Amino acid sequence: MIQKFAKVAVIGAGTMGNGIAHVFAQAGYQVNLIEKNEGNLAKGLSTIEKNLDRQIKKGILDEAGKTATMARIHGLTGLAEGVGDRNLVVEAATENIDLKLSIFRSLDELAPAGCILATNTSSISITRIAAATRRSSHVVGMHFFNPVPVMKLVEIISGYDTTPELAADIVALATDLGKVPTAVKDYPGFISNRILMPMINEAIYALYEGIAGVEEIDTVMKLGMAHPMGPLRLADFIGLDTCQAILEVLYEGFGNPKYAPCPLLKQMVAAGHYGEKTKKGFYTY
Repeated sequence: MIQKFAKVAVIGAGTMGNGIAHVFAQAGYQVNLIEKNEGNLAKGLSTIEKNLDRQIKKGILDEAGKTATMARIHGLTGLAEGVGDRNLVVEAATENIDLKLSIFRSLDELAPAGCILATNTSSISITRIAAATRRSSHVVGMHFFNPVPVMKLVEIISGYDTTPELAADIVALATDLGKVPTAVKDYPGFISNRILMPMINEAIYALYEGIAGVEEIDTVMKLGMAHPMGPLRLADFIGLDTCQAILEVLYEGFGNPKYAPCPLLKQMVAAGHYGEKTKKGFYTY
């Protein structure tokens, strides 16, 4: 454990938030998991416990390790009580710029002066988020991948004002969590989604234009390109609403029509078919 980051808060107990809380707590950090909805908080804590049980079944954790990890996680519904004494806050709310800006304005008021503010955004400008605070040099991107306890990669994104010292500290922190950090610059989509989302969007266009069916498209990419999962299945797993939101950030950021979301994707999102989380997307779950 890196002592300067011993006390952490995670904002949001959804898929990403509970996973981030899990890995920090398992690495020895004291974590406040903050979620304003009590039902969602309980669900997030339950998910962490289930994922720890999976680790036990795989032989990579024992019961004592599970007990110690859960004891380091404290579920809270209040932002002020959750961040008032923290060294680091990681925001993992929905990929919505207005929501994130609102959260960071509040964090700037409530978190201690020396507290580092990180965001798990997958595409939104770190510089823009940092500008909503009076501590832009202390704001950084820490983009984990789903499922967080399993996936090794963390993109570390420096905003325009992020100090090199802070970026180096966050790289060291990600390494301490057992992750593989990759430092990238603050441009729309960073590296992962700048490459991934156009591929997913093109796969959706292939379906939209009737070139091939869902399973055929995914089979080509799995067997022909050695991808572990086809792009349409992956889109369902990520969330079609999230895919659309990221593509819109790319389209707005670069002004290039190649990033515009496919009409079929927009129609599915409008219908409320977001993929695995709604039980219906390109596949039925």
